[in-house]
Amino acid sequence: MPKLYTIICATRSARHGDKFAKWFNDFAAANSDFDAELVDLAEVKLPFFDESTHPRAQKYEHEHTKKWSKLIDAGDAFVFVIPEYNYSPPAEFFNAVNFLNTEWNYKPAAIMSYGGVSGGLRSAQVARSHLSTLRMMPLPEGIPLPNYPQFLNENGEFVATEMVEASAKTVLAELKVWNDGLQTIRNK
Repeated sequence: MPKLYTIICATRSARHGDKFAKWFNDFAAANSDFDAELVDLAEVKLPFFDESTHPRAQKYEHEHTKKWSKLIDAGDAFVFVIPEYNYSPPAEFFNAVNFLNTEWNYKPAAIMSYGGVSGGLRSAQVARSHLSTLRMMPLPEGIPLPNYPQFLNENGEFVATEMVEASAKTVLAELKVWNDGLQTIRNK
């Protein structure tokens, strides 16, 4: 089974992305042919980029980079769960992505974004542009959560609507199509 990593990109203590990511990861495990696994950047604890050579060289000096490289290299597809801060993804997203290079190449990615009225769509567009520079295929389809508190019940738990579930199904189907096609390139 291809490996799908759902990556929680917000690391603040007062975050909600972990709830959205857990839901998506469970949904993917139950509704796709992916081996779904949750990755929390708050637990990965990457420092700001501290390698002396460009990631393309893959001459990693630090153990945290070697672990991150091994994890991402094993992934076939990714869903980044990102908030919108000042029209952009959080710094942790850019840092985690920029630590590596070839490990991301020719792999599909989708964005589950959340924010105010825009649902994090501006952040998602910035993230897509950045991911494409790493030879990833960022899907145009995504899972936006506008005015995200509306998706939290009185206990603070995420409750998906039919629209959110439909978006998640579309994203999973597209990730499969792109992963199947990009496998040919990755296996060369």
